Amino acid sequence: MVPGAGGAGSLSRVPILATSVHTGNVALVVAVFLASAVEMVEALTIVVAVGATRGWRSSLEGAFAAVVVLAGAVGLLGPALVHWVPLSALRVIVGGLLLFFGVQWLRKAVLRAAGRKAQHDEDAIYARTVAELQEEPRPEGRDWVALSVSFKGVFLEGLEVVIIVLTLGTASHKLGLAAAAAAAAVLVVAVVGAIVARHLAGVPENAMKMTVGLMLVSFGTFWLGEGLGLAWPGSDLFLLVLVAAYGAAAWALVTWLSRSRQRAPRTA
Repeated sequence: MVPGAGGAGSLSRVPILATSVHTGNVALVVAVFLASAVEMVEALTIVVAVGATRGWRSSLEGAFAAVVVLAGAVGLLGPALVHWVPLSALRVIVGGLLLFFGVQWLRKAVLRAAGRKAQHDEDAIYARTVAELQEEPRPEGRDWVALSVSFKGVFLEGLEVVIIVLTLGTASHKLGLAAAAAAAAVLVVAVVGAIVARHLAGVPENAMKMTVGLMLVSFGTFWLGEGLGLAWPGSDLFLLVLVAAYGAAAWALVTWLSRSRQRAPRTA
């Protein structure tokens, strides 16, 4: 055996490995950031409606309390999953969960893109929330109705973000990176929301949901395969192939549903 012969081959694989790891990290950040942004836009709509109708103090207190509870859930559950659940079992479980969530996101996005389901209307949600809050009497002091509505809105929308952060972050052993991406999304949405306030209907939410759905099913397929012992060609780079394949399938499905909708006979 010639000394150093094996080292040259190992060094030649370093750029490929570095590119693979970089691609996986970028895909993770994009998926978590977009998913968090979509959910936080919906939560922001509720917070703004509560603040404009009942007062900003109680609305912001409820939102802050929900964020603290959700962050605590990530901090408590994430390390426990990483340390106590075997990686192969974790990836099978995570892969199944991501496929489930991803298919739900993708199904709704495809139906909306094909005109089979109404677009998500933040203005309508805002108006409905305002109407419901105006029916409640306003107390003196802290407004617990406003606080609870704001808390519930942020908590319920954020709960899906927590699940995505935990599943994507723990399966890739990049919980800190996933949590940072989610925190960045929350910050960006909060800043934009403070600027545009009620004008949230212009956010291309369905396009973001389509992208998130594609990435979730791609990650789910990838990690489910790895958990079952499948070696993907190119390692993490194969995620791009999965995203492209699912994207092509979604585009074909949207096209087919749109055409079948146009051909459907109209009833009087």
